Amino acid sequence: MKRITLVTGGSRSGKSKHALELAASYNNKAFIATAEATDDEIRARIERHRRERDSSYLTVEEPVNPEMALKSLPEETEVAVLDCITVWLGNLFYREKITDGTCPEIDAFLDILEAPPCHLILVTNEVGMGVIPADAATRLFRDTAGSINQILAELAHEVILSVSGIPLRVK
Repeated sequence: MKRITLVTGGSRSGKSKHALELAASYNNKAFIATAEATDDEIRARIERHRRERDSSYLTVEEPVNPEMALKSLPEETEVAVLDCITVWLGNLFYREKITDGTCPEIDAFLDILEAPPCHLILVTNEVGMGVIPADAATRLFRDTAGSINQILAELAHEVILSVSGIPLRVK
């Protein structure tokens, strides 16, 4: 049975590092990157994440359709780290694909999680523990991310909350 692990936490809490540690023992591993290099800060973050991964990862850059990225993985892939759900949702919002908190790309991704092609380690941000956003668009993003995170946590076999670099098993 293919397992799903959800790693969540705040910004710079050690989520990605822990996800890589979880995947390290697998031989055939993939990394699905959702970030796009839209400015210098994001380019630097992407480069830092690349340095943190060893060369044994097949890297697939897919900012909009993680479902298609999962379907395209070689059959021998044992585990895939998808980093990160909230960046992916931001990409969907930026492209105005989300209406009423959902879109076909979200539905397709959730559908593939019913029978994933390999073990999955999903990285996401816990966005509901901060200040209440001042504008409606940001509140919709927060609410959508929170709803998707709840669905992912329900589907996951294991949920880990990363706090200040310390992984805490929640489920």
